[in-house]
Amino acid sequence: MFSRLRKLYSNDVGIDLGTANTMVYLGGHGIIINEPSVVAVNQKTGRVVAVGTQAKLMLGRTPAHIKAIRPLVDGVISDFEVTEEMMMYLMNKVNEVVNKPINPRVVVGVPTGITNVEIRAVYDAAKNAGAREVYIVEEPMAAAIGIRLPIQDAVGSMIVDMGGGTTDIAVISLAGIVRSKSLKVAGDKLNSDIISYLKDEFKLLIGEKTAENVKIDIGGVLEGEPMEMIVRGRDLVTGLPREVIVTDADIREALLPSVMQIVDSVKEVLETTPPEILSDVMHKGVILSGGGSLIRGLPELMQSHLKIPVTVADDPLSAVARGTGVILEDLQKYKEVLITNHDDISPRF
Repeated sequence: MFSRLRKLYSNDVGIDLGTANTMVYLGGHGIIINEPSVVAVNQKTGRVVAVGTQAKLMLGRTPAHIKAIRPLVDGVISDFEVTEEMMMYLMNKVNEVVNKPINPRVVVGVPTGITNVEIRAVYDAAKNAGAREVYIVEEPMAAAIGIRLPIQDAVGSMIVDMGGGTTDIAVISLAGIVRSKSLKVAGDKLNSDIISYLKDEFKLLIGEKTAENVKIDIGGVLEGEPMEMIVRGRDLVTGLPREVIVTDADIREALLPSVMQIVDSVKEVLETTPPEILSDVMHKGVILSGGGSLIRGLPELMQSHLKIPVTVADDPLSAVARGTGVILEDLQKYKEVLITNHDDISPRF
């Protein structure tokens, strides 16, 4: 009875607070917001000028007094006040869809292995943005729930969630994370690898947005059908605009060192996993989620090195956000997976 009344007068909101993009799940509506984690601030007045998609369009294009800020770095809050502003913006957008009188319950995804201080910052930012209750869940656990892995069974599952700031690797069994590792090698690092490669090999300076477009259009880690694209930037010798033709082989060379770091980290986690759970993982394989999992040839490359099946989850970009939504639908069922006190951080090695 009480839970029905609460649903009538209060929203349930799940947030995948990502370094690159933030997704918001609204109970009864699904994912209603998917916007870049960027905030534009007027430094003269201290006021927020734009948030999300509008702010991302300003990256690298603002006058001196307006700064486009990514308030999350490597999956954690680096600018508390700006993150708070961004979360208030998200809450207001939720209210535009369904305005209810009681403040919402909020579930927020965080990377594995973040510190108590960093968890507290997420909790406080959500509270200050208007949340009535705040629950924290580790992103690989949320992703596993979002893709409907049997996390509460006595069966081991392995998930690799490749976001913008971090790649979270976790082995899950009986609603707990048995082994995990979080590394700061993910989508943003791959973008900076492309920037560095073009600077070194072509003497061409490009921005982050151009690097991301190159990664999406012709990025891959295995040899396949030849692809090329025209890339425009600034010539580092003359200082003038220049365009070059970049091939998929160039980008493969740029991406492989970082991708191999991820593959080696997955190996390390497997090496420390208890034998019974390892046997389950060998049978079921490794599941990839997050935007990084969409890199061409990544599952095949991983499979060739790990010698176990590797598959990409359905709709990998929204797995964490969908997981927060599933948790909100039955908080009692999933209370074991939530970080209820700041000592509930999963074991690393």
